[in-house]
Amino acid sequence: MTNWPVHGRITGPIVMIGFGSIGKGMLPLIERHFEFDRSRFVVIDPNDADRKLLDERGIRFIHQGLTRDNYRHLLQPLLTEGGGQGFCVNLSVDTSSRDIMELCREIGALYIDTVAEPWAGFYFDKSAGPAARTNYALRENILEARRRSPGGTTAVSCCGANPGMVSWFVKQALLNLAKDMNIEHEEPKSREEWARLMQRVGVKGIHIAERDTQRATSEKPMGVFVNTWSVEGFVSEGMQPAELGWGTHETWMPENARTHDTGCQAAIYLLQPGANTRVRSWCPTPGPQYGFLVTHNESISIADFFTVREGDKVVYRPTCHYAYHPCNEAVLSLHEMFGQAGKVQDRHHILTEDEIVDGIDELGVLLYGHGRNAYWYGSQLSIDETRLLAPYQNATGLQVTSAVLAGMVWALENPEAGIVEADDLDFRRCLEVQMPYLGPVVGVYTDWTPLADRPGFFPEDIDTSDPWQFRNILVR
Repeated sequence: MTNWPVHGRITGPIVMIGFGSIGKGMLPLIERHFEFDRSRFVVIDPNDADRKLLDERGIRFIHQGLTRDNYRHLLQPLLTEGGGQGFCVNLSVDTSSRDIMELCREIGALYIDTVAEPWAGFYFDKSAGPAARTNYALRENILEARRRSPGGTTAVSCCGANPGMVSWFVKQALLNLAKDMNIEHEEPKSREEWARLMQRVGVKGIHIAERDTQRATSEKPMGVFVNTWSVEGFVSEGMQPAELGWGTHETWMPENARTHDTGCQAAIYLLQPGANTRVRSWCPTPGPQYGFLVTHNESISIADFFTVREGDKVVYRPTCHYAYHPCNEAVLSLHEMFGQAGKVQDRHHILTEDEIVDGIDELGVLLYGHGRNAYWYGSQLSIDETRLLAPYQNATGLQVTSAVLAGMVWALENPEAGIVEADDLDFRRCLEVQMPYLGPVVGVYTDWTPLADRPGFFPEDIDTSDPWQFRNILVR
């Protein structure tokens, strides 16, 4: 594609917080798809390793980290300089999403991020109990900000590949299922209508089912955490408690599972880290596979979005969680890290598009438990196609950056929507923007269930009456 569409004009400054693997990948997409004043494009990051990409473009770089003490002083003048409506693109770690989005809304600047991020120290605070360190707590903090200040300038929370794109995949997959099962319906127009349709289709649960097969020629060295995206981000979420949206069809709960006392009540958490919790799942390329039950915002937001209530009673909710098999080097890195009592390696390395020799990031949603058993819908983006589409990123990164692009376009077109999640956005519009960057997007049915392909050498505590119980999915 050579004539990339310009989706809109950003009339004020652009401030990008963070210039890691995702920030670098966003740079060419912003340049392609928006009109903006380059003299008011600023990037802030405490690491200046890749600032040459900005210097050669004449984009200002501020070599500094944001903190509780300096974020207002730094951001407010940058986002208001020269008039127009500014846009804050937060792609950083260790910065409070809520504090920054509230500042942006105060001054009328648009805002987007890929995760509900806290200030530094949150993820590893031993004085805080497990419930306080969950994504459930982080999401409820954002929802509280929305309740306190409804409407107003748009701030898009948690809009990357997942969370983000996968929420749009769930809606498209649900419509595909309803059509294939000959369930007559009008396209839902509200959250309640979407939830009722999922209930009618009979979906018991959803896996965010991902397999990253990208590989480099060199093997992972000892003492280095290797990944295809942010090591800091992966380790942070991987050390949080495993979390999942908890469905109404479940009849068993793990002994170390806990519920929440406040909030939407759509999720539970386990007293163990997500990146050391395995689940059985399925993707088209490998077929059956183990994935890690890493906590993610979408596990909670999707389950919450598709909840059906009658009065105060929840009558339907799907189970929802991540089932992530990262690249092989990252699996080895996790094994090494947890073997050292969770102490992360001192050296981190992200596989670049130049190092990777082949592979895809197969990221989609597996809707299961309905009349057609299970249906996977998602992106099968390869490193080869990524190189043709956009620079400075691998397949994993492009699935994220193209979703941020879609969220930015939606925000520009809906500038007074208040604080929103990816589940609230127009999924058709967002996928329209994003599809050119996703490679093959396919829907695949499978007859696999978690009861299949078990070794059978030892007695197991499983439920053979319902294959899709979490009891059968969790590897114990």
